[in-house]
Amino acid sequence: MSIDGEPALPDGTPLRPMPKVSLHDHLDGGLRPDTVVELAEEIGLLLPAAEPSALGEWFRTSADSGSLPDYLKTFDVTLAVMQTAEQLARVAREAVLDLVEDGVVYAELRWAPEQHLSRGLSLDAAVEAVQQGIEEGIALAEAAGEVVWIGQLVTAMRQNQRSREIAELALRHRERGVVGFDIAGPERGFPPSLHREAFELLSEAFFPVTVHAGEADGLASIRSALRDGRALRLGHGVNLARAFAEDAAPQDVELANWVLDRGIALELCPSSNLQTGAIAHWGQGIADHPFDLLYTLGYAVTVSPDNRLMSGTDLSTELARLAEAFDYDVQDIGDLQLNAAAAAFLPYDDREELLEHLSDYYEALEEDDEEPDAGGQGLPGR
Repeated sequence: MSIDGEPALPDGTPLRPMPKVSLHDHLDGGLRPDTVVELAEEIGLLLPAAEPSALGEWFRTSADSGSLPDYLKTFDVTLAVMQTAEQLARVAREAVLDLVEDGVVYAELRWAPEQHLSRGLSLDAAVEAVQQGIEEGIALAEAAGEVVWIGQLVTAMRQNQRSREIAELALRHRERGVVGFDIAGPERGFPPSLHREAFELLSEAFFPVTVHAGEADGLASIRSALRDGRALRLGHGVNLARAFAEDAAPQDVELANWVLDRGIALELCPSSNLQTGAIAHWGQGIADHPFDLLYTLGYAVTVSPDNRLMSGTDLSTELARLAEAFDYDVQDIGDLQLNAAAAAFLPYDDREELLEHLSDYYEALEEDDEEPDAGGQGLPGR
């Protein structure tokens, strides 16, 4: 899994230098522990642990609950230190730099602006602050010789009644950094159908949508995400694998076939899926995850870290864990990155440039030629 602590393939090939795509990365789930400590001190917030390494361990242990609602409680801490424009910009800037350090060349950072208004920010000001931080991070990366493209996924909380308002917010900023829309939060009891008005508005505006579905609920949630949400991707979607049970209903098989036939991407997050109990039906370890089943069957599976702080992970580490469990090689890693790039909420020409960059890199690596530079030559940018 690693060489001297660095994520690697079973044959020892380091994973961090490889260019990667992250589609499911929560801004409020990826803070640096030392940043949480510093920002908490500034506002007088009492933390469960005062030392960054101990705080990071608290997040990981608390999130490892086997329950999505319990897992989500850890966000009370991170959200508390993300309530001003300065705080949001810093967190976004650092997220970009952390992604670049991990070899990520394209990422979509998702977050829910409605959760960041307790200190006087408006929805628009919150989005602008995050965009400022993203652009600062990109500029710092470029100064260091790295090219990266980052988009915002504006998210509505499915348990609230603001999805139409948040959809309108996303559309206002579609030319200023926002690339898509999502709903998140407790899945069971809050189906996408409750937010049909927002999804209809986005559909009329031809704005891309991904929906958290099939993580803490079953196939009905996935069906609603596709039918009511017009989802182009499924956030997690791991429970789609239930359609392959011997007693699966015909309509569930039809649903799984639709996802396969249409190439609808699954944003799978292995470590998070273990922590929230999303794969409890199959087992308790990475090797029990239906990831390999879905990958082998030809689904457009992608890999993302979900919440880097809560899971103590990053994209390279997630890939290393999968590679160790299922004996994946460079070709598999390349295929997974191409799946993610093909599903990116980018304009066609930019997406093709990203795919070409990744294809060239992984083809050269497979041929055991001189290892190409993982930098962003030819990557989409603005």
